[in-house]
Amino acid sequence: MTTFFISDLHLSEELPTITECFLTFLQNEAINADALYVLGDLFETWFGDDDINEFNQTIISAFKILTDSGVPCFFLEGNRDFLIGKKFAKQTGITLLPAMCTIDLYGCKTLIMHGDTLCTKDEGYQRYRATVHKPWVQWIFLHLPLKIRHRLVGNIKNSSKEQKEHKQMAIMDVTPEEVVSEMQRFDVTQLIHGHTHRPAVHELTLNNQSVKRVVLGDWYSQGSVLTVTEKSMLLQERKFI
Repeated sequence: MTTFFISDLHLSEELPTITECFLTFLQNEAINADALYVLGDLFETWFGDDDINEFNQTIISAFKILTDSGVPCFFLEGNRDFLIGKKFAKQTGITLLPAMCTIDLYGCKTLIMHGDTLCTKDEGYQRYRATVHKPWVQWIFLHLPLKIRHRLVGNIKNSSKEQKEHKQMAIMDVTPEEVVSEMQRFDVTQLIHGHTHRPAVHELTLNNQSVKRVVLGDWYSQGSVLTVTEKSMLLQERKFI
């Protein structure tokens, strides 16, 4: 009885070792799980469900094999793939979840999210996020030719990279007060998220009660998997072949 959580894979054709590690994980481990949760940034970039190239089709097919085997798979958006939509869900068999929601994890009410909304000190990013999540902005973007979408996203990524070089690391990490606020709002004792690429299990005290924040790792140098059973919760690594 095992449930897996992953995030921040940033899958792309340019990084085949990550893709190979991920596909091996699906075939050898997730296939036997109670469920798999993907907490955003599955892809380095997602330009829309109509962008079905050979690479994307490989990932879609791998998920379909998993869900057809009877393993429930859930996805919530990250800051890189928030345009994943209903067509992708239908093709893969994945269930799309709200950007943040609670689940019953072996009897423990748990809040799950990507984690970018917790980084409230990064005001520039939060303004950008608010803009690109407007329905009319997404509608216009998704109706542009794919070549133009690729070009626009490339420009945004270059600009974002330059801005990050001048930001303090603390600004791009979660705001502790926001963590507390969200856990209180959802009335949970456990939070699981990604985004910051700083895997760790943080023990906190909230309302005189012990609570936990688990941060998933990225997949740049190895696979990062949170393995949860009724009795344990372990942050683990999966070696690249």
